Amino acid sequence: MLYKKLFLIIIFIIVSKFTSFCTKEQPAYLNPPQIITNQGKEYSGSSRNFQGIPSLERSPGGRLWAIWYGGKGKGEDSLNYAILVTSGDNGKTWSKEKIVIDPDKEGPVRAFDPELWIDPNGRLWAFWAQTIGHDGSIAGVWTMTSDNPDAETPQWSAPRRLTNGVMMCKPLVLSSGEWVLPVSTWRNTDNSAKMVVSTNQGQTWTIRGACNIPEKVRNYDEHIIIERQNGYLWMLVRTKYGIGQSVSTDRGKTWSPLTPSSIQHPAARFFIRRLNSGKLLLVKHGAVNQKTGREKLTAFLSDDDGLSWYGGLLIDERKGVSYPDGIQAPDGTIYIIYDYSRTAEKEILMAKFNEEDIIQGKCISDKCSLRIIVNKAF
Repeated sequence: MLYKKLFLIIIFIIVSKFTSFCTKEQPAYLNPPQIITNQGKEYSGSSRNFQGIPSLERSPGGRLWAIWYGGKGKGEDSLNYAILVTSGDNGKTWSKEKIVIDPDKEGPVRAFDPELWIDPNGRLWAFWAQTIGHDGSIAGVWTMTSDNPDAETPQWSAPRRLTNGVMMCKPLVLSSGEWVLPVSTWRNTDNSAKMVVSTNQGQTWTIRGACNIPEKVRNYDEHIIIERQNGYLWMLVRTKYGIGQSVSTDRGKTWSPLTPSSIQHPAARFFIRRLNSGKLLLVKHGAVNQKTGREKLTAFLSDDDGLSWYGGLLIDERKGVSYPDGIQAPDGTIYIIYDYSRTAEKEILMAKFNEEDIIQGKCISDKCSLRIIVNKAF
């Protein structure tokens, strides 16, 4: 009888532990965030003590969309949420907060590093990252999409988590038709600068390869991938010394060891993309061969896949400007969004110009307009 009782007790303990394991809640950063469309004062500009790190897109019909993140805390903390706004008049006026993406209001999960992208099918993607603190190894890239981005209030899909890590820069469509996300797991992992690929137009995503950023120079990565004319892939990476580079000759499966690029830069985000003309556009701080602080945001062009750069349109010379992102319209107009003074002036700004303005180094076209206010938190 005693043995039977002991046996039943052991069985009960095993079942209890198994049940507890099966019903254990998943980590909070894996939960979908709140998508808030009717915001009260707590999400208004007057409640934000910090905002910055913006992204920009343009719908097929010309509607502009902007996203960034902010919060009522002192900076990049557990109170961060992403803010989405729109303009139907080419950036002359901007809406109030259309959508706020907030994981859990008071934390500990934060939404940050958002990015906008129009895919080849005209669908608008809003990406953001979720994690606790600054741990990129547990972070995840989340997205929601809209099939009608020309609408002032479009319909959005439910949020879904695509992959581990953080994506700070725009996706890329390769000549093969594959879609690429530049995703980083940041400081706590090797092979942190990853290339995540979809071969089915965004339904599923898998890691194809990654560049290992040596720990002694690693600084959030924020890498951008460009497909060169010869089919090779060129990765530019934010590092402690500025901008590192790596090349893949096998469509992203393997990458060469990281080496310093010839582009001088602080440890900060930069922006590069191929224009309609085939030229490359680079937006960085200061001259190409000059390392400055976060100031003198300037646009350059390249005709030889980044071997050399020319022009130089000074977009904003002030100290405290940073994190450019942008797009180009079918008519050739280039739109660049960036932030200024994240905790004091708390401005999100946009500039418009074309290639000739960059070449001449000043606004000479009727398309050129600088320091357009997208949002100011006050």
